[in-house]
Amino acid sequence: MESVHLYRALAEAERAPSKRALFARLADEAVSQAATWAAEAARTGERLPEPFTPSARVRLVAALARRVGPIRMRPVLAAMKVRGLSIYGATEHGHPMPTSADEIGKHHRGAVAGNLRAAVFGVNDGLVSNASLILGVAGATSADAARGGHAVLISGVAGLLAGAFSMASGEYVSVRSQREMLERQIAAERDELAQYPAQEAAELSLIYQARGLPREDADRVSERIVATPAYALDALVREELGLDPASLGSPWGAAITSFFSFAVGAFVPLVPFLASRGASALPASVGLTAAALFGVGAAISLFSGHGALRGGLRMLLIGAAAATATFFIGRALGVAVG
Repeated sequence: MESVHLYRALAEAERAPSKRALFARLADEAVSQAATWAAEAARTGERLPEPFTPSARVRLVAALARRVGPIRMRPVLAAMKVRGLSIYGATEHGHPMPTSADEIGKHHRGAVAGNLRAAVFGVNDGLVSNASLILGVAGATSADAARGGHAVLISGVAGLLAGAFSMASGEYVSVRSQREMLERQIAAERDELAQYPAQEAAELSLIYQARGLPREDADRVSERIVATPAYALDALVREELGLDPASLGSPWGAAITSFFSFAVGAFVPLVPFLASRGASALPASVGLTAAALFGVGAAISLFSGHGALRGGLRMLLIGAAAATATFFIGRALGVAVG
């Protein structure tokens, strides 16, 4: 019944007639499912609250959906198991409408690319943060200390370790939380598929109709999908909940990847200080970091679609701005403290 409340709120908030009709019909389907559970509760002697009152959380989400629109509330709605959200992602991600069960899931296999992208950005974070830290410490210390490099080296190693462990723990918590939510949603969808497959097929058909498929074709595709256990759960999770079971990797894998990628990036500005403690260490660190920033920016262009030269120069300028600002702030603090 809370789903009914949310679907009706989404129908009120949605301006597109086809999407409004989808949520209205999903509300009717939810009423039917609620009646099924109410009958089961009555059979076991359990009394249901009368009249029904949605929880404060459901009322808040419904109010926000009416206020800002369903698209902005999509992550929250997905967590509350609201169906039909894939209609907002079909055009955005360019996924074609399936015409058979064999086509389900063919366009959702990007876990490897996602890990590679996370590794590249981890290296970039390590470069910018540790180079800025090193320059900040160099600016705050005296000229002799900066040439000696002892304080800079200690600070850089500490920054490498602290940043790498912070990145790893943050990635682990983030991916683990997302996986737990996804696993809970899939388990609930699996139970509902076993309870009433015909209603699940009808809801899936409604989603395909809202996305432009003729009713007869939508019914045929939905019935074939639900009749095939190997595809049914995957399709329902993607199309009803707007979730991608293949989009999340291992929490430990994400943590380890983030740790080492950040450490690699943070290690680059430290190399000259490990090789030499003389006056040339700081300029060499700046030059090596600049070259690495340009390389990372060029690599990021593989994901953004922009030219490598443009991506490299943009990353170099961003890193240079951050490091320069940190250097002068460190110098000002060093003068003030001194």
